Amino acid sequence: MNLVLTTASVPDGEKLAYWRDALSTALVPMSVTARGDGPFSGRISSARLGHLRICAIEADPQRASRTSRHIARTPADYVAVGVQTTGTATLVQDGRHAGVGEGDLVVYDTTRPYSLDYPEPFATRVVHMPRRAVGLPEEEVGQVTGTAIPATEGFGALLVSFLTALTTSVPACSPAVAARLASGVVDLFATLVQERTRRGGRRETGAHDHLVLRVRDHIDRHLGDPELSPLTVAAAHHISVRYLHRLFEGEGVTVARLIQQRRLEECARELGRPDASAPTVSAVAQRWGFANPAHFSRVFRGAYGVSPREWRGTGGGILTG
Repeated sequence: MNLVLTTASVPDGEKLAYWRDALSTALVPMSVTARGDGPFSGRISSARLGHLRICAIEADPQRASRTSRHIARTPADYVAVGVQTTGTATLVQDGRHAGVGEGDLVVYDTTRPYSLDYPEPFATRVVHMPRRAVGLPEEEVGQVTGTAIPATEGFGALLVSFLTALTTSVPACSPAVAARLASGVVDLFATLVQERTRRGGRRETGAHDHLVLRVRDHIDRHLGDPELSPLTVAAAHHISVRYLHRLFEGEGVTVARLIQQRRLEECARELGRPDASAPTVSAVAQRWGFANPAHFSRVFRGAYGVSPREWRGTGGGILTG
């Protein structure tokens, strides 16, 4: 962990105030009330992993609350996932009261008021995911925030195992590896949400469709970038390439094929315009992300049955739709 804050060397009369500031620094601003009579003790370690913020907390009994006033002063748009390592807790958010036992997952949203009540000494691991990185509709995430999820089966068990290992010792790794690990966490969480929100054995399609539309829009807006690929698309949406491919399993086209298909469509439309001053075939190909003219000519002929120059000569008359 990169940052360690502890009350060990703080004078007794200042420990609780120090602890409140420590939580606010490592997580988000909040109020803290001790639930014991003696000097307060707490330790928090935090680190960054890609776009995630990871914390390991050990402390005495307390009640931590994030109020509307905190949110107004210091907005922080995170979805938090905690793993209760030892002790118990009660989470209150959106009118829900969730009892949290050892090994359970707890999910809450930092943009809405919440409180966490720990009646005994405890240890917990917390991961903050930027809300934009989760890539799920607000209503679906809202169905699991303010809840505790027993990690005894399904993706809950897998996520607990992954988070516990990850937060016990945040690995020293390159930015690229850290980004992939962070995307893995987000992927598991998104899958868990879908598992928890489906009805009657049928998968809710809202999250899937929403993200697919975002990916398609991203591809359309970056067709001219020759570096556009499944890898860069996945990175732009903070998901893994594996999860990206899984999203498109029911779309009838792979992401790589979709990129090529959309590029060819735009080239065909531009080359088919009856304009004597139109740019050269090579310029059109480069405009839409084809860096290699020979490769462009080959895939164009494979798609339309004629070369780009022949297509231009017909005025694009073969193109339909």
